[in-house]
Formats: sequence, C-alpha cells, structure tokens
Amino acid sequence: MKKITATEVEVQQILQGKHHDPFNLLGAHKVTLEGKPAVSVRAFLPHVVSAAVVSIASDLVLEMVKVDPEGFFEGIFEETEEIFVYSLRLTDESGNTWDIWDPYSFWPVLSDFDIYLYSEGKLLESYKHLGAHPWKCGNVSGVLFAVWAPNASRVSVVGDFNSWDGRRHPMRSRGLSGLWELFVPDLADGEKYKYEILSRHGNELYLKADPQAFYSEMRPQTASIVYDLDRYVWEDAEWVSSHSKEGFLRQPISIYEVHAGSWRRKGGRTGPWLSYRELAHELVAYVKDMGFTHVELMPVSEHPLDQSWGYQTTGYYSVTSRFGTPSDFQYFVDFCHRNGIGVIVDWVPAHFPMDEHGLRYFDGTHLYEHSDPRKGEHQDWGTAIFNFGRTEVRNFLISNALFWLEKYHVDGLRVDAVASMIYLDYSRLPGEWIPNRYGGNENLEAISFLRELNIVVHGRHPNALMIAEESTSWPGVSRPVHLGGLGFTLKWNMGWMHDMLSYFSKDPIHRKFHQSNLTFALLYAFTENFALVFSHDEVVHMKGSMISKMPGDDWQKFANLRALYAYMYAFPGKKLLFMGDEFGQWSEWNSECGLDWNLLQYDPHRKLQACVRDLNRLYRELPQFHTVDFHYSGFEWIDFADSDHSIASFLRNAADYQNSVIVVGNFTPVPRTGYRIGVPRGGLYKVLFNSDSEAYGGGNMGNGHTVQAEPIGCQGRPYSLNLTLPPLAVLYLQAET
Repeated sequence: MKKITATEVEVQQILQGKHHDPFNLLGAHKVTLEGKPAVSVRAFLPHVVSAAVVSIASDLVLEMVKVDPEGFFEGIFEETEEIFVYSLRLTDESGNTWDIWDPYSFWPVLSDFDIYLYSEGKLLESYKHLGAHPWKCGNVSGVLFAVWAPNASRVSVVGDFNSWDGRRHPMRSRGLSGLWELFVPDLADGEKYKYEILSRHGNELYLKADPQAFYSEMRPQTASIVYDLDRYVWEDAEWVSSHSKEGFLRQPISIYEVHAGSWRRKGGRTGPWLSYRELAHELVAYVKDMGFTHVELMPVSEHPLDQSWGYQTTGYYSVTSRFGTPSDFQYFVDFCHRNGIGVIVDWVPAHFPMDEHGLRYFDGTHLYEHSDPRKGEHQDWGTAIFNFGRTEVRNFLISNALFWLEKYHVDGLRVDAVASMIYLDYSRLPGEWIPNRYGGNENLEAISFLRELNIVVHGRHPNALMIAEESTSWPGVSRPVHLGGLGFTLKWNMGWMHDMLSYFSKDPIHRKFHQSNLTFALLYAFTENFALVFSHDEVVHMKGSMISKMPGDDWQKFANLRALYAYMYAFPGKKLLFMGDEFGQWSEWNSECGLDWNLLQYDPHRKLQACVRDLNRLYRELPQFHTVDFHYSGFEWIDFADSDHSIASFLRNAADYQNSVIVVGNFTPVPRTGYRIGVPRGGLYKVLFNSDSEAYGGGNMGNGHTVQAEPIGCQGRPYSLNLTLPPLAVLYLQAET
C-alpha cells in the first residue's frame, strides 16, 4: 500500500473548499514516517490524471499518489529533512505533460511590518502591497495577490487560469490582520480574476472583484484584470518639478469640467467614445486654445452604470476601461502636463454602490460599510456609506487618494458630496439617523477621516489641490487642520452659484429688488478659499442649460450669459465651467451623447466662446484677478448699492495694491450714459474688456478704447470716470502706466 500522511478530514476540507489554512496542508512539509524524517508534497490538481514531484537540485522525479479521485495528490520523499525546491510535472487525459511551480511552495511575501502598518492604518501605499502585482519570487515570475477579508473562513483567487474553481487556489491567511495573500506562478498581465470568499458566518459564498485592482473588465462584465502600472514611462518631470514649488493659491486656476464619455464623440454626437489617447490630443488642444489652466474629469474610476457618471464607484483603484487601459490614462495625464494643463479628478469617498461584485458585504459582513442602515445607507442614492471609524477602511481611502496623485500624477482631487459625509442627518428625517456620542448631528468619524486625509495628502504633496464640494456653512472647510479646519485647499462656493443663477434668471425689470444676490457673497467671501463653479449639477435634471436659464430673447440671453461669466471671472475665487457652458449649448447635458458642437457654426455661440476665451486670457494675465483671491485686500467695492439701475462696481487689487482693475456691470437692457464712478487715481484708463463687444456678439456700445479720469470726487475717491455702460454688460478698465 502506498504511504500517505494527509488525513481524510483535511483532504475533504480542501476538496470542499473549506480549509482555512491551506498552506498547513498543501505544499512541502516535514513529516515523520515510521520514525524516520521525510518530506511530504501535497497538491490539489483536479484537472490532471497524474502528477509527479521534480526535485530541482537532484532531478529526482517522484510519482505522486492520487489520494482522492477528485484530484488530491501526495508524494513522499523518505529519509530526508530537507525542504527542497521542486516543481510539479502534470499529465492530462490526452497525455500532454508540462511542469508548473507549486503556489504552496513559496514563503509569505507581506512582511510582518507591512501587516502591522496596515492594522494601524498607516500603510499609506497599500496599493503597492494589496491587489494583484506582477511579481518575482526568486527566479520565478507570477502574480502576487493580497486582499483584506477578516471575517472569511476561506479566500481563493479564481480566474480563467483555474476554471474559476475556488478550491484550487485558496490563499494564505495572515492571522488576525484579516489579510490573505497568494503568489501564483506563471501568471502575467492581462489575467482576469476575482476573489471567491467563504463567509465565516453561514458558509455563504461571495464572488468579489478586487477592491484594489488596477484594471477591470468592461461593463457588464465585472472581473478584475492584472495590470502592471509601472510599465508606463512618464515624460512630465518638468511639470512635476515646477508645480511642486508653486504658491498655487496665488496662481490662476480656471477649470474646465469634463465628462470623458460625452465631451465629444467620434463621427458625431452619438458615435463611439473617444479613447483616453484620442481625448488627450483633442481635449488638450481645445483647452489650450480656450485658455483654461486645468481639466477636471468627472470620476474615471471603474463604475458599472454609465448613468451614474462615475459617482457610484466599484473600482476605486481601477481607471474605467470604457476609454482604454491604465497606461492610456497615464498618457492622457502626461500629455496634459507636457502641454501645461493640470488634471483634477473627481473622487467619491462618501459612498459606494451595492452591486454584488463590489465592496458591500465583502466578506459576509458589513466590512467597509456600517451595518445599521441609519448610518450605513444613503437613502437618496441607494448606496452604502463607508465606516469612517474603521482603521482599515480609512487606510483604504487615504491610500487611494495618494494612489491617484502618485501613480497617475494627477494634480488634485475634487472630493464629492462632503456635506453628506459630515452630517449624520444629511437628507434624513428624525428617527432615521443616530446622533453622535455628544447628541449632535456631526459625523465625528468622517470629520476625523477628512482631516487625516488632508494632513497626509498635503504632507506628501504640499501643492495638491484638495477641493471640497461642500454645500453648507460648515466652518473652516479650507482652513488648516491645526486651526480647527478640515484642511482642504479649496471649497466650492455653492452659495455664490445659487445667488448668481437666481439673479441672472430673473427678468431684468425685477433685478433691482434682488441686488443683494450680486453682493451677499462678499460678506463671507474670505472665510474660505472659494472656487466659483458652474458645474454639471446645474445643467441636468430639468434645470436647463446655462443659456436657457437666461431671460429675454436670444440676444438678451447671450448678453446675460456673457455678463454673468464676466462678473464671475472678476469676482474673488478660482473658476470652474462645465463643458458646453462656454459656447451656450441649448439643451441640458446628456451623458449618452456628445455636446452640440454643430452650434459653433452660428455667430452667437462662436462669439460667446470667443468671450470665454478672452476672459480666460485676461484672468491669467491680470495678477489683480488671481493673486489675492482669499483676502479682503484683493477686493474693494466702488458701489454696490445702485439697485435702482442694477449696477455694481468694484476694484480688484494685486498684492502690491498698485493699479487696480475696475469692474463695472450693468445688468439691465437699458444703456446708461454719463454714469460716473469713483476711481483711486487720475490719468487715462484703458478698456481691457467689454462683454458688449461686437466680437462677442454684442452691440459694440461703450467708451472706445480709453477713458480719461477726471479730478471730480465721487464715491469717496478723488477721481472719477464718466462712462457709457452698455446694456447687460460688464466692463474691465485699468489706468495706463
């Protein structure tokens, strides 16, 4: 009778996929056989007829015993204590023979220190350790898999390489850390895989995509794909070096917000998507021509539903495969940088979808999310909320933020739905939420997470743009953590946006009753580092496009929109426009087709686009418009109280307070002649910009190219300008030097 050492119970645990510690049974092990030392090699190989162990050192070949007809094999080398290097020689039913390396012959790869850092929430580059990585153990190439699933009784890697059989590649448990790892030899880039997870509670099976996969299948398929991110050779060293030293809050930041799938399509509005590389060349050329400094991409992390626009993420580390590979997206960022364009991506740590292959109920427990729906579910969006108090979840998210900055070289993250994170009662009725330990509605765990996130990100990348979409009056969103703030770089000024759209959507005859909409934002303008935004949220869900919000006939609609943009670019704060806003698309944004680029054959749209192009140019060229955005010294009212005429005027100052830019807006369709405003100095004033210029589709009314300041005191200033104010228009003027 042939000798074996594996017990029937252990063999059955392997065959049934229920062995918690497969490395304790499979692979090579010292055993004692009849009082003598030996080595037993065990393997589960259901796809072969026979197997043998090949000792690399001695070339000895030992036929293995087929212990169970399902494919459990064991071979025993007698009278040896040596743990030797070996391979397995396999033969199938057709007589084909080949050699493989045994995955259970390799030592652990994750170090005890890595595991300690992960458990402490300090493995900031967890993406270098977890997920799937092309790897070499000695001279053997393969893929190292690692995943966190602390409540699983067994985790296996499954894929085409093992016929998706979870019994064949069960992973090594790394104890109380909840981490599992396995090095699978002879795998390489492009391999599709998932994790099959046997829950400790109820023995339920879950088939999950890798939370830290770098690449994923195109929907509706959901497998993860092995991908080596380090293959791409970056050429943006000059950009990275220059932007690591800039005082970015004093720089012009004009952001063009883009949805990659609907900015432009091939062959027309409903054609195929542009790839990342095609988008790089077409979008960068356009953005450079228009004068924007940055592009902001709506989420490009993997998501199963197109209609979610990327805001329901299943692959936080996986750039969506809709438009190409990770290398293609690296090329996109690289090409932007080589052409002087910064890249911001939308990032969604507030919530995630409940798709079966995703994070929810990952190991048979509420691992990433809260178990109580009063804390763990967004009722409005049908999504799960991260458990921000759990150390490993915080590590997952903070590492992910660093991942986008470090592996994709992005210049910043716009953090979505911050308000939903910091309030426990966000969009909830009484009884639908749980107060914090002090009885309040503040989510203390989320607040702590956001502060840690910004400390870590800015500690490693001081000039990274961390931008909060936060729609409430929460104090100190963009103030340093050590001063009690949340630590963001910028905060979207949602109040300003609502006030402006409320004002400009009104018939001008009623605007005199709403002058405060133009001026109210100055009461809090310097309490935060604000960005002024007209984002995608303002042109969807029956809100109408920007041009359609404007009152009056077509001429007045375009004039109003030019005036609004001119007022925006002169007002304190960084800028953001959503794609299509710049040329006056009539229809609401539709993510399922391209923009209406055909409108540019018509003068009003083409000239509105020219107006935005010049506003971007002036914004970049005039230090008064961008160097002092976040301090009261950069702004001074000339007159905000002329509500009867719906006129507002102010100064914008540069850091040295010299030679301010004068901004005057007439927000009625009535031209105003002989309108006097006070200015700080005499001399000749040049008209830098007139939104009523014929070049922009206006009536070309105004003051010519220059206006002489007169020594007539007005509005508390020693000099004044006697101006003609065009209808529904904004002027910029500056004293000639």
